[in-house]
This record gives sequence, structure tokens and C-alpha cells, in this order.
Amino acid sequence: MLGYRGTGKSVIGKILSKELRRKLYKIDDLVVQTAGKSIPEIVKQDGWPGFRKLESDIVSRIAGEAHDSIIDCGGGVVLDNQNMGLLKTVGKCVLLTASLSAIIKRIQKDQNRPALEGGLSFEEEQKKILADRHEKYQACADLICDTTTRKPGETAHEIITYFKDRGWLK
Repeated sequence: MLGYRGTGKSVIGKILSKELRRKLYKIDDLVVQTAGKSIPEIVKQDGWPGFRKLESDIVSRIAGEAHDSIIDCGGGVVLDNQNMGLLKTVGKCVLLTASLSAIIKRIQKDQNRPALEGGLSFEEEQKKILADRHEKYQACADLICDTTTRKPGETAHEIITYFKDRGWLK
């Protein structure tokens, strides 16, 4: 599952994992576990490039073992073409989207996410990053689900139905 911060990847990933009885890999959690420190600590000590390197290492590792699993990707996993190539090789990619206002409402109090770019207001940063990643997200998606007004269970049901209808899910 792909998408920007606050689009519902974690919640919907948990629902899909439970409904489909499939293992759930949470890339951000695996990065934290591997590094032995929080995302803000990783970014403070190693910068975003250090975080992205760890993220790519995790994607490479789980790509080989994640058959018939749900992968909850961090919002920036699409920034590395190799990550996306690996993920597209092992499965299908669902892109979760939401309106800018919904995203801001959902993430504005999250202290576990350091700024991605300096010198911008919180809202300006979210708008810029969304615009910068838009094409990459779209290019990777096998299915796009807008979570702005839908409940997580409704989106999970849409995903399951879509993949079953195409014979990609049994």
C-alpha cells in the first residue's frame, strides 16, 4: 500500500491483513526496529538520506519474503525507483489518496514525523511534497482509492473486491 502520510495506509493495512489472514509488513516500523531508534532520531542523526537508505534496505529484504502479504509502505518509498520495481515485481500496488485538507487534519499533531523540507509552513510543505510525488504515486498504482470521506473498512472492502474480481486474490 502506497500513499502520503495520513491517507490511511496503516489502518487499512491492518484491516486487510486481518480480513485476508495475511502477514502485514510495516516498513516504517521495520526501519525503527532495525535502527533501534525513532524516525525523528534517525533523521536528526543521519538526515533523510540515511532514513531512505534504511527504508530501501528493508524493502529489498522483505520483497523476497513478502509473497501473499500486505506491505504498508512509508509515504516516501516511491522516491526510489528500485524500491518500486521490487514492490511491483512481488505484487500489486494500491495507492491511497486524500484531499490536502483531510491529510493536514489527520497528521498535524503527529510528532513522530519530522519536516521533510525546511523553510515552509506545515501546510505549504504538505502541498509541495504531494505535488512532487504525485506522478511517482500514479505511475506505481494498480488501484487508486480516495480515503477523504470513506471509512477504512469501506476502502478495505473496495480493495478486496477489486482484486478478487480480477483474479488477483483468491
